[in-house]
Amino acid sequence: MLGLGAASAPARAATADAALRTAATKEQAAVIDTLRDLVTVESGSTDHEGVATLMTYLDKRLRALDAKVDRVASASGGPDMVRGVFTGKGTLRVMLIAHADTVYDRGILAREPYHRKGNLLYGPGIADDKGGIAVILHALALLKARGWNDYATVTVLFNPDEEIGSPGSGETIATLAEQQDVVLSFEPSPAKAVIEHEGVLLSAAGTSQVRMTVQGLSAHAGAAPEQGRNALLELAHQLVQTRDVATGVPGAQLNWTTASAGTARNQIPERAEAGGDARVMQADSNDNLLAALQAKVKESQLVPDTTTTVTLEPLRPIYVAGERGRALADLARSIYAELDGRQLLMHPTTNGGTDAGFAGRSGKAAVLEGLGLAGWGYHARNEYIEIDSIPPRLYLASRMLIELGKRASPPAR
Repeated sequence: MLGLGAASAPARAATADAALRTAATKEQAAVIDTLRDLVTVESGSTDHEGVATLMTYLDKRLRALDAKVDRVASASGGPDMVRGVFTGKGTLRVMLIAHADTVYDRGILAREPYHRKGNLLYGPGIADDKGGIAVILHALALLKARGWNDYATVTVLFNPDEEIGSPGSGETIATLAEQQDVVLSFEPSPAKAVIEHEGVLLSAAGTSQVRMTVQGLSAHAGAAPEQGRNALLELAHQLVQTRDVATGVPGAQLNWTTASAGTARNQIPERAEAGGDARVMQADSNDNLLAALQAKVKESQLVPDTTTTVTLEPLRPIYVAGERGRALADLARSIYAELDGRQLLMHPTTNGGTDAGFAGRSGKAAVLEGLGLAGWGYHARNEYIEIDSIPPRLYLASRMLIELGKRASPPAR
């Protein structure tokens, strides 16, 4: 049992742990070295060779910290997850999660190399989420040097497919989270250059995949186009017709992002398909969005005798910190205040998805997101982290674990 009720969260800063603060500051150079190692291994979600190489590196890093390490098979057949388990002498059961994959295709380093410019470190995936991995590894290194063992288990899980919805790892995250008191997730905090102060995240959208399929009739595009039913034209019509549907569905967002049709220049395409990215913030948003889309496509048809079908597949659950997660955030804020009264923002929500949704699905663990490094440019050009966020984020992660270990009470007998 963990004391994480709202009333238990400290309202003001305690005295800083001077030794830990000094150690976190000294660790900055080592974190930068780790970030270089991580970023210079390209690990796009579909680059299984690159992801596997990075997982081997993370396996070795966890073993060097004396974790018992194993590989967990992906449910989708992709690269394995890496799990490290530390066993202590206390009662706290905590899991730390971060993802090793990025959104970038192989070859990105040739265009956007790892480099430093003042207080910024640039590199593909350096904030999302290799900075989070670095915080986990080095916070654990600080605690090992301290001899901290006030926990029953600390489980570390690095997964290879978060950027594509965690199809192979989501159920593993959810299952392991059910066995924990606390799950801390290490996605990045927005850079101070963007939002003034570092922070943590209290909620995030669920993600879903929408597909629209049009069935028409093929024909020779030159000799007899009138005999065909052009699925591509009908798809284009329906995409325009449905582009704003989500604005009328509370808690939903939809963007059409992919499309394909036909295989030959001289053939009227008989089939066309589009994919959409949906974000949902309410439990009924998926059902309501699907119903609205299906109703909209029935309103008008451009190409007669074509059939349009819309489906929706939920991918990642909604993350909501809830009362216990908010208590974790309050604890984090009080720890940050130890650092010269430094502020920590409570970001209320984001439409970005997170594996914290899987971690919190059962409701058994208290879950907090956003404990990675401060950075920006995620999924875009010139992604970076702020170097001066390294010591405070290390201090935060380490101090939270120490404090949570103290608060964990022995199981009832």
